[in-house]
Amino acid sequence: MIGTPSSPFAASWLSALFSGWRYLVTGLALVLLASCSGGANQPKPAQLKPVVPVVAVQQIWTARLGTVSFPMTVSASGNNLIAAASDGVVAAIDARTGRDIWRLNLVTPLAAGVGSDGRMAAVVTLGNELVVIVDGREIWREKLTAQAYTAPFVAGGRIFVLTADRAVHAFDGNSGRKLWTQQRPTEPLVLRQAGVLLAVGDTLVAGLAGRIAGLNPANGSLRWEVPIASPRGINDVERLVDLVGPVSRLNEVVCVRAFQASVGCVNADRGVLQWTKPADGSVGLDGDERLVFAVESDGKVVSWKRADGESGWTSDQLRYRGLTAPRVVGRSIAIGDASGFVHLLSREDGTLVNRLTTDGSAIVATPTLVGETLVVVTRAGTIFGFQPQ
Repeated sequence: MIGTPSSPFAASWLSALFSGWRYLVTGLALVLLASCSGGANQPKPAQLKPVVPVVAVQQIWTARLGTVSFPMTVSASGNNLIAAASDGVVAAIDARTGRDIWRLNLVTPLAAGVGSDGRMAAVVTLGNELVVIVDGREIWREKLTAQAYTAPFVAGGRIFVLTADRAVHAFDGNSGRKLWTQQRPTEPLVLRQAGVLLAVGDTLVAGLAGRIAGLNPANGSLRWEVPIASPRGINDVERLVDLVGPVSRLNEVVCVRAFQASVGCVNADRGVLQWTKPADGSVGLDGDERLVFAVESDGKVVSWKRADGESGWTSDQLRYRGLTAPRVVGRSIAIGDASGFVHLLSREDGTLVNRLTTDGSAIVATPTLVGETLVVVTRAGTIFGFQPQ
């Protein structure tokens, strides 16, 4: 058994999105294309109405990190979080106080967020290097075959990396020696945002184009593969259906989004598709034992019944506000927006129950619950710690 949910492995080409997305052409080389930036006809963000707080939340600390302009992922281990800035600063922070445990400047720009098992932390640089850190000290770095935008997954003394050529690589965490590589047939385009890489029991689960695959973490062999969405359309852009993170995992069931195509749930023990539903969104999702929550491209917040994918509630109060993926926090779900607000919606019916303010710059990572602290990171590089009551 590799582990449990709390201790895995041990222990305007793409859309009319409010904020836009970049993507890559892959093949013999990776060429970054321009991100869509909207225009005069772009819908105006919904006006925010006053909210009477139903769920009490208190800001308890702030910390400075540095500007964030890459696909940001915050890693949590117990009461500690690890985050990184675009310029290469990586910091471990006590989520109860906001104080540094350690901080390291790698002096090189980063392309992907941090993965950690609580001891080892790993990031990927713009120069396609995987860098591994222990106790605030770099212990090794290795060149990758392609750029990576998904945070490395660290578990069982190994580092797993999903690169933009849709290959999964495994490295020995202590030495940096490459253990294996698994690559599947691919479409020519890939999103410049975080994908899917996690553990379920003794299986490494990865998103490869529109498919979710179960791999043997010891040797990379394929155990199963399930399609969430199939490429469609007449050009490569329309055929883009990458799986995007974060995902919702409950025991052996993983629910995931395929970019602007669908959402679906898979039994990752058996490699069996439970259901899929059409959905037009570009960021990941979260869920509880009853519902799966997600944000559509127009800013509607929607839910599906976890058991069978039938529709739950829908909220249109945050349309076109450039929303992050949701995060379950107690009785609520927390969603950040491009104006620096964090909105708390009821898990039961989607009503707004509170709104939190930050520094006015966009929320760049899915809000993360670290211990009992809700952690929020802004593009300007401020980390906020909130205490939900």
